[in-house]
Amino acid sequence: MYFEQFYLGCLAHASYMFGAKGEAVVVDPQRDVDIYLECAVTQGLKIAHIFETHLHADFVSGHAELARRTGSKIYIGGESGATFPHVGVGDGFELRVGTCGIRVLQTPGHTVESLCLLLTDYENSAGPFAVLTGDTLFIGDVGRPDLSRTFTPQQLAGMLFDSLHNKLLTLSDAVKVYPAHGAGSLCGRNMRSERSSTIGTERLTNPALQIASRDAFIAELTQNMPSRPEYFFQDAEINRSGAEGLDRLPAIKALPPAALRELLQAGGVALDVRPGDVFAAAHVPGTINISLFGQFATWAGIALGLHADPVLVADTDEQIREARMRLARVGLDEVGGYLAGGFAAWRAAGYEFRSLPQIEPAEAAKHLNDPDWHVLDVRRRSEWEDAHIEVAHWAALDDFRKGLPALDRSKNIAVHCKSGYRSMIAASILAREGYKVHNIVGGFDRWREQKLPYQASAPASL
Repeated sequence: MYFEQFYLGCLAHASYMFGAKGEAVVVDPQRDVDIYLECAVTQGLKIAHIFETHLHADFVSGHAELARRTGSKIYIGGESGATFPHVGVGDGFELRVGTCGIRVLQTPGHTVESLCLLLTDYENSAGPFAVLTGDTLFIGDVGRPDLSRTFTPQQLAGMLFDSLHNKLLTLSDAVKVYPAHGAGSLCGRNMRSERSSTIGTERLTNPALQIASRDAFIAELTQNMPSRPEYFFQDAEINRSGAEGLDRLPAIKALPPAALRELLQAGGVALDVRPGDVFAAAHVPGTINISLFGQFATWAGIALGLHADPVLVADTDEQIREARMRLARVGLDEVGGYLAGGFAAWRAAGYEFRSLPQIEPAEAAKHLNDPDWHVLDVRRRSEWEDAHIEVAHWAALDDFRKGLPALDRSKNIAVHCKSGYRSMIAASILAREGYKVHNIVGGFDRWREQKLPYQASAPASL
């Protein structure tokens, strides 16, 4: 039996392909599906079946495109309301693929239609060796329960408790666990960095599975959830109907510097995808920086939304192609163009450019009690509550689209996150709106490394 995990780091997304005797199954495919087609050829397999563990909210799935190109059937939970051609499945559904057996476990909770897939390799064992858990069970965490327009988070959390305890935790400790996401995904809260585990390991170490009471589980899971990005519901709807193939997206046009200048003067959005340090040194005034060298697509979806129609600014054509692909993975298909010749062309045209000041933590610490300075922490609530600079203001970058921090724009604002990636995004947004911002290099990690003052949460009492 062939089995492979495909891990897409920028979205912390894991998809799977497995098969035997010339036939293959793909589970939770990413939007750009060539990776599976090429692998199938290499392995001598034909993709015949596609499973979706649920309607994904954090990325656009490639199930419709993969089915179009292979003639495969798509299987998804019967409660999904999917409008593309599919087979609705639930508890007890089984499929044999060569010597591989698939059995569906209906596991509502993260979403009402969520499924897990038990895999058996009949050449080696009569029982399952692995379970693909989708967003029901992660490594060190479980799925968030607030992605329904019909059920309350409390109702979904109760379903999730039942699914975990009545379905997954009845499996043998040796069964391997393969989830749809890893650390960094917003589909949970505190996933570990490992990309697989076992039922036994999760039974002993996963904090969510240590909560024996259903009521306590519901209470814990519905408190202090990370903000739900606006685009999550939009992506789920795209996946409910099936996304267009990437080959059907219109080509993006090259814009001369004068056209970009006119667009920015009219209030349009330009997205600079270069590294943060490069952007800080010199950039087109009014552009927002979300570097390709991080969770680019996720933060573009959060900070810009799916209908921003941004013009891209980059140094190379390859960066433009990569940015377009990664934006499409979260459903940001509308791209207004790109700056022909990149930032170099803007400078050559003689237009104004700006820098964004960067400041070392030790220098920022000198201004903690300066009335002309503010420190702004843009990390998530759980990070802030764990430890923070005592005099800092807090406004999570996740919530900037709802409203920018109410800080005096005449004062200097030193912005930080954990390591510097999110703070550069935040600083560029604030600079665009007229704030006097400085990015703290290395973020709170470097602040603590340099033993500068901060306030940590009190340890839990025993």
